[in-house]
Amino acid sequence: MKIENTINGVTGVTEIEPRRLLVHMLRDQKHLTGVHIGCDTSQCGACTVLLDGSTVKSCTVLAAQTDGCELRTIEGMEHDRTTEALKQAFNELHGLQCGFCTPGMLLAARALLGHQPAPAEADVREALHGNLCRCTGYQNIVDAVLLAATRLREAQAVMQAEASR
Repeated sequence: MKIENTINGVTGVTEIEPRRLLVHMLRDQKHLTGVHIGCDTSQCGACTVLLDGSTVKSCTVLAAQTDGCELRTIEGMEHDRTTEALKQAFNELHGLQCGFCTPGMLLAARALLGHQPAPAEADVREALHGNLCRCTGYQNIVDAVLLAATRLREAQAVMQAEASR
């Protein structure tokens, strides 16, 4: 069957088997290997992508279900200001170690900050609860998301102040 969707800003048609999982379409057909296969049971979040702006675990979604949808993987977040702020904060605060969970964590954090620019620590923990990290112990990841949120708000305030002059 053929589906049409927009992946990382590019609209196209993909031939898929009806029962093919989204994670396999993205990795095997689209070569978007930032989408990781971790547990195959939807527990780890390594396969997290954004589907119409919300996080989903691509190992639980049939590719056919994304017909007409917009998908974003970590590869499509390269020039996104919020994701860049998150990457910088993750790097500075050691929010990543092996990197396997990082794309899913970044996408979950990106979705959170897209809906809630001033999250509390509890909000960050809730947004990331479906993503497992075996290396960091989570506190550095949470701190990095909060730092990025603060920096983004500060940058927005500066831009608004400059625009009102």
